Amino acid sequence: MTPLRGPCRVLASNASRRSGAGLACAALRQGPVLQLQLRHASAGNTRPKTAVFFPGQGVQKVGMLTPWVEAFPATAKPIIEEIDHIVGYKLSDVIQEGPGKVLNLTTNAQPAIMATSLLILRILEKEFGFRTAERADFTLGHSLGEFAALVSSGYIEFEDSLFMVQKRAEAMAAATKRAEEEYGGEYGMVAVVSEPEYMQPLIDAIHEFVGYGSAGSESKGVEDPSPIDQVLIANINSKNQIVLSGNIERIKTLVAHVRQFLGHDPRAVRLKSDSPFHSPIMKPAVSVMRNILAGTSRVKGREGQDIVSWPGVPCISNVAARPFESKADLKDLLARQCLETVRWWDSIKYLDQEQKVRRWVGIGPGKVGRNLVGKEVGMRGKDTVKGGGVWAITDPSEIEEVLKGLEETENLVDEE
Repeated sequence: MTPLRGPCRVLASNASRRSGAGLACAALRQGPVLQLQLRHASAGNTRPKTAVFFPGQGVQKVGMLTPWVEAFPATAKPIIEEIDHIVGYKLSDVIQEGPGKVLNLTTNAQPAIMATSLLILRILEKEFGFRTAERADFTLGHSLGEFAALVSSGYIEFEDSLFMVQKRAEAMAAATKRAEEEYGGEYGMVAVVSEPEYMQPLIDAIHEFVGYGSAGSESKGVEDPSPIDQVLIANINSKNQIVLSGNIERIKTLVAHVRQFLGHDPRAVRLKSDSPFHSPIMKPAVSVMRNILAGTSRVKGREGQDIVSWPGVPCISNVAARPFESKADLKDLLARQCLETVRWWDSIKYLDQEQKVRRWVGIGPGKVGRNLVGKEVGMRGKDTVKGGGVWAITDPSEIEEVLKGLEETENLVDEE
């Protein structure tokens, strides 16, 4: 990987990008951002703690590679070819041409989102010298996004992680199909939105109603109900939003129960998901993940080596809402992650309140992650009061704002 490049080299490399989304990046080719090329953090440099985060399923969009291919063709095209080679089919065609109902299939959506997120990260690395190890204190990802975070942190290679996501998606889709064939019924996910003061009683009432919480693959209770009766809190996303996953009729009954006995009427919204992710129905996928994580790397030059490297930039586990503590811990929690509750709210609170993270950079398609983080930590864009900000790079036109924001907050010290 080449070192940070000066303005002249950046101008030269960008000279050919003059059409489509390339025009959206015009500001990157001139002015202050060329002088502020992301500085390497030195051991003696005090800066606000920074977290890099990645989105999960649901942010996929037909054509989401287009602006990156048009703005950075020389960098993007080889990466896209690599992506297609790893998954064994033209995933890039599915992303670019759709139709949406095909891209939205779990088996396509998961590798598509993860691949797009890492394509953006690689463009930042090659074109702008962005290095997660030098710029971030923590990484995290929402459900599927955890795999991109682990690549960014240096724990898993891109090829291994994309292969893992592909097999994970196939196992999740197969688990749903098996439940439908054996037990009947309709499965999916429902977001439940409530006022913050009702959230904890709501969570407690749901746990009491279903009879078990997120004890995951080690819980005997999870194995007891038949799939048609299985519901779990799939995500605790924020102070006023959770997601329920499982049999749709069972979820409707649960919501009615909450409205009757909790004296509160939360809003329930059916999500566009073809599988009940993070519910007990996903239990078969845990075994698939454990087998892959017990194996060795597929990357040329690393054959025979453990698929997980250690250590890396601290990465927050969805299951524990804390950093992975060891290689064994990472393998265990990552395997269980497709089954257990995504503790996103707890993860953000931990980083914001305990670790005093003040700069948040989202990388990947869609703005859902940025909105969830910004709402929770009380920041959006640059925030001179808290000494940081919440940004997201979802399109090439957003790069300048993020680079400037990071530079301008580099020496701000949190006084809280």
